[in-house]
Amino acid sequence: MAVLLAVGAMSLVMAAPAQSQVPNSWKLQWPNTDFEKASVAFDEILFVIPRDRIPSIDAPDFGTIADGESFLADVEPVITLEIEGVARAYPLQIMIWHEIVNDEIAGMPVSVTFCPLCNSAVAFDRRAGGQVLEFGTSGGLRFSDLVMYDRQTETWWQQFVGEGIVGELTGTFLKMLPIRVESFASFKERFPAGQVLLTPQDVVREYGRNPYDGYDTSAQPFLFRGELPEGIAPLAYVVAVAGEDDAWSLDLLRREGRIEKDDLIITWEPGMTSALDARAIPQGQDLGNVVVQRRTGDGLVDVVHDLTFAFNFNAFNPGATINQ
Repeated sequence: MAVLLAVGAMSLVMAAPAQSQVPNSWKLQWPNTDFEKASVAFDEILFVIPRDRIPSIDAPDFGTIADGESFLADVEPVITLEIEGVARAYPLQIMIWHEIVNDEIAGMPVSVTFCPLCNSAVAFDRRAGGQVLEFGTSGGLRFSDLVMYDRQTETWWQQFVGEGIVGELTGTFLKMLPIRVESFASFKERFPAGQVLLTPQDVVREYGRNPYDGYDTSAQPFLFRGELPEGIAPLAYVVAVAGEDDAWSLDLLRREGRIEKDDLIITWEPGMTSALDARAIPQGQDLGNVVVQRRTGDGLVDVVHDLTFAFNFNAFNPGATINQ
């Protein structure tokens, strides 16, 4: 799992593919990207829409719990990030249309991200390469996972692992931050004074509607190029945890309710719907609330993890075991 989820910033030296491999259209559309530096094969990256066609939220507006109750159902999923006592919820009904929020919490510049095609929710400290980065959607996918770019160096970044894969900062890993994807009701209970991301006023979207309705019960992932996992449905939900080589299927966690491995504790309880099932998100299947923690000398602490699809975990961790 260390390959999948990096919790600290680091940089590796990567050999660059030959310049002749770079499509001419990329050079025209990305004149500031250093294509001499790359850590992946260029033919693994598929561009499907222009950059920023899915607009990041760069000046987020937050309201109170009461503001959130005006448009969120209790069962709806929100990405929750807490830093130094400041807790914020980023509703998936908003994230599904924007995918990236560039924010600052308690003085820390962060990016909260969501890739619908992989159901991958990851938050990053957006300081890297000696500067504060601002991220946008490149319009590209790799293994169906969002390829982000930063507006400072125009390096391309793999959302699921937080790695710079093409450009000046290739080989740099963003620091991942522990988050939860939980029901709005759970967030309210944990943080009565929490803040809720409000819908942008300058963009018109059908917030509350899932534009990928029925996706997480599909037989095959959308726009995926790669090997599918064996012995499990490609879009089965799995829990991937930082520092662990294996993953656990959501079906197993539902049956057990609680899984322990050494100091790791994974728990499940019902009450949160999928954002990728029904057209109306509150009517989606009940995925439940997943909490991943480790025992430490100071008690239980949340750890970096992701509730993602089996095909996505397998693509970035080939050969790893998914416990079922």
